[in-house]
Amino acid sequence: MRSVKSSFVLNLAVIIVVTAFSAFSQSRPDFNRPQTFDAQNYTIRASFDRGAKKVFGDTTVSLKPLKADFRVVELDAVEMKFESIKLDPSGIDLAYKTTPGKVTVTLDKAYGPSDVIAIRFKYTAIPKKGVYFRDAEAADKKPVHSSQIWSQGEAEEARYWFPSFDFPSDKASSEEYITAEKGETVIGNGEFLGKEENGNGTVTWHYNMSIPHSTYLVSFVIGEYSRVDDKYNVIPLAYYVYPGKESTARKAFGDTGKMIKAYEELTGVAFPYNKYDQTVVSQFQFGGMENITATTMNDQEIFFADLDFGKNVVVDLVSHELAHSWFGDLVTCKNWAELWLNESFATYMEAAYREKAYGHDSYIQKLQTDRETFMTDDAVNKKRHGLFNQRAGNVDALFNNASITYNKGGVVLHMLREQVGTAAFWKAINVYLNQHKFGSVESGDLKKAMEEASGQNLTWFFDQWVYGIGAPRLVVGQIYNPRSKTLKLTVTQTQKSEANVPTAFRLPMDLMVDGVAAKPIMITKRIETFTIPVASRPKVLTLDPDEKVMLKTVKVTPVVVR
Repeated sequence: MRSVKSSFVLNLAVIIVVTAFSAFSQSRPDFNRPQTFDAQNYTIRASFDRGAKKVFGDTTVSLKPLKADFRVVELDAVEMKFESIKLDPSGIDLAYKTTPGKVTVTLDKAYGPSDVIAIRFKYTAIPKKGVYFRDAEAADKKPVHSSQIWSQGEAEEARYWFPSFDFPSDKASSEEYITAEKGETVIGNGEFLGKEENGNGTVTWHYNMSIPHSTYLVSFVIGEYSRVDDKYNVIPLAYYVYPGKESTARKAFGDTGKMIKAYEELTGVAFPYNKYDQTVVSQFQFGGMENITATTMNDQEIFFADLDFGKNVVVDLVSHELAHSWFGDLVTCKNWAELWLNESFATYMEAAYREKAYGHDSYIQKLQTDRETFMTDDAVNKKRHGLFNQRAGNVDALFNNASITYNKGGVVLHMLREQVGTAAFWKAINVYLNQHKFGSVESGDLKKAMEEASGQNLTWFFDQWVYGIGAPRLVVGQIYNPRSKTLKLTVTQTQKSEANVPTAFRLPMDLMVDGVAAKPIMITKRIETFTIPVASRPKVLTLDPDEKVMLKTVKVTPVVVR
C-alpha cells in the first residue's frame, strides 16, 4: 500500500550505545497472534444489493488443526448475520455463536492435524469497512465513471465481508465467484477461469489464486472498464481504466514491464505470479493497494500521468505497488508491528527503480525527499514509534505515522545498503526472499540475512534504526589552529532524549574539506571531538558528502581561528 501523502572501529562508547538499546529491546511486546489451526483455502461467493450496500456472502473456509482433539473454530467476522453454518461437503449443521467481531463454531467431533475441515458459511453483511460502494459520477453531462463496488483488506478489513483468520501471518489460497451486473467487469486475484450468465441480468466471474497469501490481499473490483493489454515475457499485464482513458493507462502503466525486469535483476527472484493487473477506482483512501496479482489504484493519482509535473508521482506509485509483489505479497510481515518490512521496502524500491532507469542522481533525489518528509514530521510528532511499531496494537492507527513506516524506512534501507555494501545487500535480499518465499517474516529474519551476506554484526544498526526512534540532529563546531594546521571539530548530537531514542547515535561518517576527502570518523558520543590535519584554513566542511548516513540533519558553524 502507498499512502497518498507519500506520493508527494568498536570502542567503549559503542558498547555503551548498544547496552542502552538492549534495555528496551528486551521489553518489546509480542505482536504475533496465536493460532490453533492453519487456514488452507477461502472459497468466496459474493453478490450485492447496491441500494442497501449489502453483501450476500457464501464462504467456505478450509483449515487444518495444529493439534489433536480440535473441536472449536474461531474466526474473525464483524456484524454478519448467518443464515447457516455447515460442514462441507456433508451438509451437517454446526452449532455456533457470535460475539463482537467473532464467530465461534463447534465441530461435530474432534479432529487432528491430519484432517482438512471445510466449513461453509452463508450470511449477509452491511460492511462498515472492507467493501465500498461508489456511485457513478459525471462532469459536464458526460460520464466520468460508472458505479463501482470494490474491496480493501489492509489492515484488518477482510473480516467485514468474509469469515477468516484475518491476520497477516496466516496464508491460504483463495477462490472468488463475484456476481455483477451484465456489462460490468470484475477484476479479481489470480487466474480468470471464466464467467457465467445467471439469467437475471447478472454475471458471475470466477477467479482462482492458488498461491497462498494473507487475507488482506484478497480483492475484487466491479465497474465498467476499458482494458488495455500488455505483456512482460509470458506474463500478461492488464490496465483497467475508465472508457476514454486508454491513453492515460499507457502513460501511467506503460513501464510496468521495465519495472518487473529491474526488480528481477536487483533481487534475483523472478516475478512470482502468472499475471499482474492494475485497476483504478474512485475515492480510494490510499494511493494504491498491492492486492495479490490485482493492484488497486487511486484514479486521481494515476491521472497525474496526463500532467507534465505528475510523471514522478505516477512512476513512484506504480513501482511501489509492483515492488510489493516481492515485499509484502511473496514475503509478508508476520504481524503489524513489522509492517515496515512491507512498506519500507516498497518505498526503497521506488528509489532503486529510479537508479536503474534514470541514474544514481535520481535515486539520491528520491531518498532526499523521503528524508526531508520524515525529518519534518518527526520534529513535531507526538506519537513517535520505531520502524518496529510498538503502537501496532491500535490497528486503526497503523497508517497514521506514514512518514516513519514509508519514508524513514526507505532511507534506513539505503543506509543498510551503504553499511554492508551493495553486493552484500542484494545478495542478502535474494537469500531473504528465497528462504521465506510464501511465508511471513520478522525484522530478525532480515538482520540474519544481512549479517550472513556481509559478515558484520548488525545488532547496533537494527537497535538504532529499526527498534529505536527518531534520528540524529548534529551541530558541528570548527576551530582552526594555523600553527599546527589542524581543524578541531566538536560534534554535538542535539536530538531530544526520550524513551527509545539513543542518547547518542553511532554514525560512521566521511569528511570532506574544501572538496578534498579527509579521514573518516566514527561518532559514538553525545559530544565528541575530532582533530584532522588541513593544509590551510578551511572554507567548506562537508559531513557525509555521499549521503551514506542520510537520516540526519547537520548544522556546521563558521570556523573559529585560535
